[in-house]
Amino acid sequence: MNTDILGLDTVAAISTPYGRGGIAVIRISGERAFDIADKVFKVAGGVLPSSIDANLMKYGHICYNNELIDSGMIVRFAAPHSYTGEDAVEISCHGGVLVSKKVLQAVFEAGALPAGPGEFTKRAFMNGKLSLSQAEAVIGIIDAESTKALRLALSHASGTLTKKINALYDELADLLARSYVYSDYPDEDLSDLTVDEMKRGLNRVLEELEALYATYENARSVNEGIYTVITGKPNTGKSSLFNLLLGKNRAIVSDIEGTTRDFIEDNVSINGVLLKLCDTAGIRKSQDRLENAGIERSLELLDRAELVIAVFDSSCAADERDIAIIEQISKKKRCRKIALLNKSDLGDAFSADLSSFDFVIKTDAVTPFGINELERAVLSMFDAGDIDFSEQATIANARQAASIRASCNALIHGIRTLEDGYTQDIAGLDIEEALARLGESDGRQVSEDIVDRIFHNFCVGK
Repeated sequence: MNTDILGLDTVAAISTPYGRGGIAVIRISGERAFDIADKVFKVAGGVLPSSIDANLMKYGHICYNNELIDSGMIVRFAAPHSYTGEDAVEISCHGGVLVSKKVLQAVFEAGALPAGPGEFTKRAFMNGKLSLSQAEAVIGIIDAESTKALRLALSHASGTLTKKINALYDELADLLARSYVYSDYPDEDLSDLTVDEMKRGLNRVLEELEALYATYENARSVNEGIYTVITGKPNTGKSSLFNLLLGKNRAIVSDIEGTTRDFIEDNVSINGVLLKLCDTAGIRKSQDRLENAGIERSLELLDRAELVIAVFDSSCAADERDIAIIEQISKKKRCRKIALLNKSDLGDAFSADLSSFDFVIKTDAVTPFGINELERAVLSMFDAGDIDFSEQATIANARQAASIRASCNALIHGIRTLEDGYTQDIAGLDIEEALARLGESDGRQVSEDIVDRIFHNFCVGK
């Protein structure tokens, strides 16, 4: 049995960013939290931390073994009215690297164990304080790179998705319970659930789940980002475009072909749409072994791309390298494509069949000319539009999407089962599967391995 998950061990960590700052907060959670606080903190007036009123901050001194470490504030949270649902204490000290480490070390010597990544939020989930989607939203709030991403995470943290899933779960559970009556008493005619009523109920839930699943595409562009590869032959302006979109010089820009020998990645938000930008080596034949390695990697990255921005030199006629790049990109069916005719201020000599691209845009990547049109193209393909994340339940990540899709598939199978002439109890097996998959989406029936994987992505102290 994992006593750590059950909260039988008391853990501690610094919950504020590492480094110099105004304050550092040391969080302690577990059944011995108050006892440990009594050993390291002396409240002004001589009152023990375990005796102060809950949720009330008090000033005092941080000491251990009669050594004064710092002065600061302490607040006590009594279970279950804490973030983790356990007894908890937060000590605020000065934000120096050394002093915060000494305070944490004193807490460890007083009996606490080091908290693992995301352990406080994990305990909140295991103790029923948060659903799994709400717990995942915590890291979403921390990692948000745009206002829309923050709104989406806040929506999940407030339970918008949880309420929606709970309602659909209860509706399916009711259908399943009524099908059990038929299964247990097939000759008694006790079930008031006809086949047609069951089909209508399953179709109603399926429609709601499919609408929920459809929200993932837009939410993903806000939350997870679109993997975007900038490609083309050397010296077309790929790195200039990369730098211009980022608003900073990340890639080396040179007239010498082959300058970029490896890919460079960075993130940029365009009106809430997160692009995970990748500037790649120019595609050409080369005798340079290192450059060829970069070109090979560029081709591999194209296979991962969800959006390809192909940059061509508008001032020059298309050559066999341009045509080869166009043909290669045209074969990609599962990504969006934008052709940028760069250096358009220097001429308009480029001519090729670009019909496989979603957008063809003239630009000069050294200046903002054409960039606004590029941004509008990106928004037209991936923008979440006017979705009100505070009101509409939305799927935020691939794990949730996979669970909802699996639940939909089970319901589709259950409806076909009824249409093929089988009884309600047989279709009930598909409802059980749909409930299990739906339960995975929000943590009702999720494995410990999945929980561990989710919280492993958290920082220590959260």
